[in-house]
Amino acid sequence: MGNVIACNLGSYRQYRETGYEHLARIGLTNVEIPLPERNEISAVQGELDRYGLTATSVIVSCQMDADDAVQRFVHSLDTVSEMGVGVVFSSVKSGGIDKDYIYGKLQDIGDAAGERGIVVAMETHPDMITNADVALETMAGVNHSHIRINFDTANVYYYNHNVDAVEQFERVVDYVGAVHLKDTNGEYETWHFPALGEGVVNFPAIFKCFADKGANGLYTMELEGIRGEELSREGVEKRVEDSVDYLRSNGLMD
Repeated sequence: MGNVIACNLGSYRQYRETGYEHLARIGLTNVEIPLPERNEISAVQGELDRYGLTATSVIVSCQMDADDAVQRFVHSLDTVSEMGVGVVFSSVKSGGIDKDYIYGKLQDIGDAAGERGIVVAMETHPDMITNADVALETMAGVNHSHIRINFDTANVYYYNHNVDAVEQFERVVDYVGAVHLKDTNGEYETWHFPALGEGVVNFPAIFKCFADKGANGLYTMELEGIRGEELSREGVEKRVEDSVDYLRSNGLMD
């Protein structure tokens, strides 16, 4: 099995209701979706099947400051398992709680994920996966094979000064469970995320780094747009199409 290329449904913004149809039309068969309620699984799966799509990752919220954070997450993992999805995307923040305590909670989540054959990939967000230094500290603290990194190729610029995505990725690649493909103009805290290939991210080098490790990657396009722009449905769809064309023209997907 080669690389998996998916699209985060949020890339369609307010036009998500037609996102599945568009993905099917352009020949992309994988998608990242929010976690449905347990009683919605059948309907969600039916809609995916209708368009020949597979949910390759599911977005699960994580509230580490909640007393029942682990129980809530495990409940979500049961839903993910029932859906047959193997990767959970989650943004994890300490909420000011002692990090050793957070590591323990994540280890418990990792145990539950492992029992269900699921990998939890933590997003490139402060304050647990802000950059390579922080991510490596978190991975060492958690030390669990089912708690990994979701490396976001643009967020590493958004949350840090003077970084290079490829250098950052090379340092953490052994802990990467999934990658969000997102381009950027590279400016700190600047919401400028155009189509893939229109910014500063060296995507071929990211793919090569993963391949050199002998790993096939789960790559998910996350096209969050540019602050202040107003795109029509056609404009949103074109950005997805342009990003797919970029990946194909650079030999990064079939």
